[in-house]
Amino acid sequence: MVEKTDKKLKLPKFRFSHQWLMRRFFLPLAILACSFAQAQAISLISDEESEIFLQKITQPLFKAAGVPYNRSKVFIVNDNSLNAFVSDGNTLFIHTGTITSASSPEELSGVIAHETGHIMGGHIIRQKLKNEALQQASLASMLLAGTTAALTGRGDVAMAIALGGQSSTLNNYMQYRTEQERSADESAVKLLNATRQSPQGMLKFMKRISQRNDLSGIEETPYFRTHPVTRERINFMEQAVSKSSYQPKRQYPEEFLRVKAKLLAFLETPEQTFRRYPLSNSSVPARYAQAIAYFKKLDIDNALKKINSLIAEEPDNPFFHELKAQIYLETGKIKPARQEYQSALAKLPGSPLLQLSLAQAILEDNPSKNDLKKAISLLNQANIKQPTPMGWLLLSRAYEASGDMAYSNYAAAEYSLSIGMPEVAQRQLKEANNFTAANSKLKLKIEDLSSRINILLKDKKGTQ
Repeated sequence: MVEKTDKKLKLPKFRFSHQWLMRRFFLPLAILACSFAQAQAISLISDEESEIFLQKITQPLFKAAGVPYNRSKVFIVNDNSLNAFVSDGNTLFIHTGTITSASSPEELSGVIAHETGHIMGGHIIRQKLKNEALQQASLASMLLAGTTAALTGRGDVAMAIALGGQSSTLNNYMQYRTEQERSADESAVKLLNATRQSPQGMLKFMKRISQRNDLSGIEETPYFRTHPVTRERINFMEQAVSKSSYQPKRQYPEEFLRVKAKLLAFLETPEQTFRRYPLSNSSVPARYAQAIAYFKKLDIDNALKKINSLIAEEPDNPFFHELKAQIYLETGKIKPARQEYQSALAKLPGSPLLQLSLAQAILEDNPSKNDLKKAISLLNQANIKQPTPMGWLLLSRAYEASGDMAYSNYAAAEYSLSIGMPEVAQRQLKEANNFTAANSKLKLKIEDLSSRINILLKDKKGTQ
């Protein structure tokens, strides 16, 4: 289920095959980088259930901070390290390791409150202005630094590598970063109080980080440190907890346990999952994880038994129907997969990821002209709400099957740009222009995309 891109390649390997198109749960993304010749890739996880859960935690904090919330700018990074960071345009990145290592939603809330504090303080823009001489990375190169973090397990090392420069300059930068982290902690406490939450979860998570650092023998030298000394932060948070008027409260505990079980089951081996969630555990999160583990073992009968038992208990849960649809789709049972995706979408109308999944199943089901119209409609709706590389790729395929080569090439160009291939996108856009004729609406889309491509190519040229 996890499709990973080669970290040494700029582009993901893909083909329009049945098996490739069915790999839906984790969407790998070749990320734009400041140096395309040295571009690497990281994986982003796309999952409706996990994203809705994170929205419930993140949105109130953003609101309290006066920051506009945009779900399409919250990303889950497929990385088991404890990390989260923000980038341009109020974009938030959360590692799977942060979610699965947390023991409660309150711990996650504390981490996200801290990152929201960076946005409140304008740290990203200030950081860029302060570090122009170091060619501070944009959104794309921050993601590249995130890849380094995945390899080293240390986000601060990644930042040091991304920045480069002489040690004296870098030490000045790290001192500035330390001040930012202190400021973000102070803002996080204010945000937690504003949303009537105790800082206790944030304190617990900090202690867990400290314990992990001690166990791994990491020395927090000033040179590589992008966060204040962990002990210092813990002291501050202990004081904040003692002063807080709010007691820890369990918000969304069941949803958290289900999301955590789901992510762990997809990310770990079936053997690890069954050790973590033995068959003697009959809780809903455990059976959820067990169903996924059986599925990954290709024990489809037991996987369906587990998921059917969950659907029997909660027939209106869209995510159980979604998992059942995925099991059917990836074992070649297209029609029942389509039915289950339709059921899931009916229970969660307007979900962009479920719209994409249903469209994918339709395209795999020898679609009629009406089916193609439905798939195109679903994909256009999904791409308006939450554009994804897979959405554009499937849309290109759907338009081609319907005989509309102008829109097919346009969608292909959007896909190529989204995975860091502006030169390819430019060629595809020229092809789209050849088929455009009198379609003024598409011409406007092409002009907009052409402008975005030219800006990116100009920026690319400037970094070489």
